[in-house]
Amino acid sequence: MTSLIVMLRRKLQQLPLVQITLITAFAAFGCYTSMYAFRKAFTAGTFEGQPLFLGVDYKVWLVIAQVFGYMLSKFYGIKFIAELGHRRRGQKILLLIGVAWFALLGFALVPPPYNVIFLFVNGLPLGMIWGLVFSYLEGRRTTEFLGAVMSVSLVFASGLVKTTGRTLMDTFTVSEYWMPFCTGLLFVIPLLCCTAMLEAVPLPDARDEAARTVREPMGAHERKRFFLTYLPGLALAIFAYLLFTILRDMRDAFEVEIWADVGVTGKHIYVQTDSAIALAVLMMMGLLMFVRNNLYAFTLIHLMMIAGCVLIGASTWLFQLGRLGSVAWMSLAGLGLYMVYIPYNAIFFERLLASFRHKGNVGFIMYVADAVGYLGSVAVLVVHEWGFVHLSWGSFFQQAVFLSSVLGAGCIGISLLYFRRKHAGRETALQRTSLDGTINYSEYEYQKP
Repeated sequence: MTSLIVMLRRKLQQLPLVQITLITAFAAFGCYTSMYAFRKAFTAGTFEGQPLFLGVDYKVWLVIAQVFGYMLSKFYGIKFIAELGHRRRGQKILLLIGVAWFALLGFALVPPPYNVIFLFVNGLPLGMIWGLVFSYLEGRRTTEFLGAVMSVSLVFASGLVKTTGRTLMDTFTVSEYWMPFCTGLLFVIPLLCCTAMLEAVPLPDARDEAARTVREPMGAHERKRFFLTYLPGLALAIFAYLLFTILRDMRDAFEVEIWADVGVTGKHIYVQTDSAIALAVLMMMGLLMFVRNNLYAFTLIHLMMIAGCVLIGASTWLFQLGRLGSVAWMSLAGLGLYMVYIPYNAIFFERLLASFRHKGNVGFIMYVADAVGYLGSVAVLVVHEWGFVHLSWGSFFQQAVFLSSVLGAGCIGISLLYFRRKHAGRETALQRTSLDGTINYSEYEYQKP
């Protein structure tokens, strides 16, 4: 297997940049889409008829268990991904997803409610996969496009996996408990092929490093210094990400229930709407690849996310007024949601590092944001199910949209002002260096191009 990957890498190195980029994008998209089959297939089931435990619905216990495991994985990933090198990344991906798959086998074999623990075990290893896959993509001239393709798999895979799961249950009479394991089985071969392709992708070259800085592991000292240097802006960005992680998880885990609340059913509706959203977000983010000025691109990313906040709030308001139909509302609200959520997962922190010429890797700060975001998701599930909020998932989602729209737009707008002022101060300091040859480098991690 190793010799095959070495041979593939040599052939890829001889290809033009465009072809290498397309192959890398396809491999990342396929790998992360395949991972979703092992993570989110269970949400296609409703698991009706199970008794409440501590007043909480059985499916909600499944979601809480998996998200809690996923959240713990993100906290550990702050260190693991930050210090990740290039050795044996493919083996780590396959090992972690393999553990998650066998947890789904336990979920099928052990009767409810005791099988809830296996969803917790399933979530623990899967939280590492994003950082492992994205490590193949970051620090390249084409990272915007690569990150956009990988990140829209979050949207596309969600609909695909739910449709696959519903098809297995409705057409092949697979039970709700065996459906997640069987769905994973269908994606084993695509996972193996796409992981091998990622391993064969050449490392960033000198031109990539000149454009985006060198991507290196970050020890505890480097992580602390980075965080303290940009603390106000990072706090605003992470809070906005927290809000939209909660929304995205709510929509993802209870999409079947939200659609039913607005009177829409059908196993194909998920993949149809989510595929259209994925294509639209991909086009918007892919265009940023052509913006070479990192600060300008970083500004455009902020503006796109603010537009997403406005779109999700306005579409929900029009839906409640009766001006939008159910399908149009879910499509526009989903588009606005992912216009905010996807950039954080793909290019926001990538362009932050590039704008300030800061050595390090995207995985560290992304895992800080993810850990906080999934902690918020668990908290919201508990608040909803323990009787603090007496609303259906559809109504609860609409109320959460309005709150996130207003707070998110405010935080992202202030974040933009902060980082632009920070960059202006950095440029002034560097200009002073050119005049007198002195600068205090303690505030800026500057790598000369």
